[in-house]
Parts: sequence; C-alpha cells; structure tokens
Amino acid sequence: MIEEYHFGSITVDGKTYNHDLEVRRMFSKIEVLDWKRNESHIIDVEDVKRAVGQKPDIVVIGNGESGVAQVTEAAKQFIINKGIKLIIDITGKAVRIFNEGEQTNIIGLFHLTC
Repeated sequence: MIEEYHFGSITVDGKTYNHDLEVRRMFSKIEVLDWKRNESHIIDVEDVKRAVGQKPDIVVIGNGESGVAQVTEAAKQFIINKGIKLIIDITGKAVRIFNEGEQTNIIGLFHLTC
C-alpha cells in the first residue's frame, strides 16, 4: 500500500522513495521498481511496456503533481489494445485510485514531480 505522496517523494510499505516508481499489486503482493523514461515529461510506449507485460487489470499513471507529464496517444492505445483499463490523473489522485483497487491486479506508474 502507498502510505503517502508529496511532491518529490512517495512512501510504499514504510519505505520512502525520491524518484519515479512503478508499483505493482499483483495477486495481493506489492512490488516496487524504479520507473525511468526515455524523456522526463513524455510517457510513450517504451515507458509502459514492462508494466503491460505483467498483464494487470488496470494501469494507473500519475502524471505529476500538476499533470505536466503527457502520455502519448500511442502509449494509451498500446495499453487499451491489450484489454487493460487505463487511468491517467495527477499523481496525488492516481495514488488514491491505486490504493482503492485493493482486490484488483493493478500497476501504478508514478511521476513524483511537476
């Protein structure tokens, strides 16, 4: 579970991170991975492939404190075409959505700044 998000930091299961993360809750198990993108504020197909490969029910993308990071149409279609529900929102709301989906296999991709 994600306990806390503030600009530039996120706390997952008691550990605080200061960089963008991929958080997986698959079959009730939490896994936290670094999430690096080719371009800081553009989220493209290559940036979501690892998450999509896990075949979650939902991918939720937190596109920053103010929503500056943009998800390309190609990335959106890549996720949707795999039959995965896609939710994009500012990171604070994306964290709440991730936490609410407790009975679901869900992956959150969280940009922590901007």
